[in-house]
Amino acid sequence: MFARQVFRVAQPLRSGIRTYATESSSSGISRTSLIAGLAASGAVGYGAYKYSQGSTTPVPETPEQAKEMVTGEASKTFTGGDQGFVSLKLDGIEEVNHNTKRFRFALPSPDEVSGLNIASALVTKFKPSEEEKPVIRPYTPISDEGARGYLDLLVKVYPNGPMSTHLHSLSPGQNLDFKGPIPKYPWSPNKHSHITLIAGGTGITPMYQLTRAIFNNPEDQTKVTLVFGNLTRDDVLLKEEFDELENTFPRRFRAFYLLDNPPEGWAHGKGHVTKELLKTVMPEPKEKDAKIFVCGPPGLYKAVSGMKKSPQDQGDLAGYLKDLGYDKDQVYKF
Repeated sequence: MFARQVFRVAQPLRSGIRTYATESSSSGISRTSLIAGLAASGAVGYGAYKYSQGSTTPVPETPEQAKEMVTGEASKTFTGGDQGFVSLKLDGIEEVNHNTKRFRFALPSPDEVSGLNIASALVTKFKPSEEEKPVIRPYTPISDEGARGYLDLLVKVYPNGPMSTHLHSLSPGQNLDFKGPIPKYPWSPNKHSHITLIAGGTGITPMYQLTRAIFNNPEDQTKVTLVFGNLTRDDVLLKEEFDELENTFPRRFRAFYLLDNPPEGWAHGKGHVTKELLKTVMPEPKEKDAKIFVCGPPGLYKAVSGMKKSPQDQGDLAGYLKDLGYDKDQVYKF
C-alpha cells in the first residue's frame, strides 16, 4: 500500500472558505457570470468580492474550481491536439515486485484530472545526455480517470528498455514529460455484450483501464473474461484489484491466470496461453457482438492474434484467433 506521507490522494482545497449572509438581490451582479469570468481569467481578486458582498455559496479558490462550478467538469491536464508535452513531478514510488514499480506523478493542480478517456494512453519523453534524439514511449496509467491531482504508472524495467530504465532511476521530486491523451479503442457503455482480454506481463494496464471503467459504471452491463499469462506468481500485476472485481461481480467477470513457473499449490493454469484454453473460455466466433482485446509481449501477439503493423494499422489477424474462426473486426490489438 502507498505510504501515507508519500502517496496522498489530492482533494480540492476547502480550507479558509467561509459563508456569510445571502447577497443582496440589488447587487446587480450575476454570481454565475462572475464565476464564469473567474474561470477564464483566474480567481485573483474574488476574495475581496466575497467579503464585501457575502454569500452562502461555496467560493472557488482556484481557476480550476471556478471552471468546475460553471461547467460541472474538472479541468484536464492533458487536452491533446497541439498542447505539447507537460512536465509532471514524481510524487512517490512503490516497489511492486523485483522488477516493477508504481510511480505517482502530481498533476499541475490538485483540482485537475488527467483528461484521459476510455481507452487511451499517454506518451512519455526524456532525452539521454549522450543521444541526439529523445526517447518516447507510451504508457497506460492505472489510476482512475476521475482521480484528482495525480496519475499512476505501473512500469516493469527491461534490461534494454531506455524509458523503463530511466523511470526506475528517478527519485521523488524529479520530473518527466507527458503528452496525450493518445486515443486507443473508443469505449461506450454496453458497446459489446461480452469482451475477452488476453494479456501478458505489463500488457495488463490497458486491460485494467477498460475493466475498471466498465465496472465503475452501473449502466454498463458488459461481461468480461480475462486471460492473463506470466512467468511467476510475483509477475501477476494488479491481481488484488482483479480479485476484488471477480468477488464483487461473479456473474460478469471471470479471470484465468497462467504461469510458466507456478509455485506449489497454485490453483490456476500452467504454461502459455493456448488455443484450447481460448476455445473453452471465450464466446464463440458466431457471437458477432463479442470483442477480443490483446496486449502483451511480441510472443503473445504472434501466437494469439498476429502483430500490429503500426500504431495506426492493426495488421492482419493470425494465430489462434484466426484458427478458431474469429474475424479481424472482432479483435483489437493494443
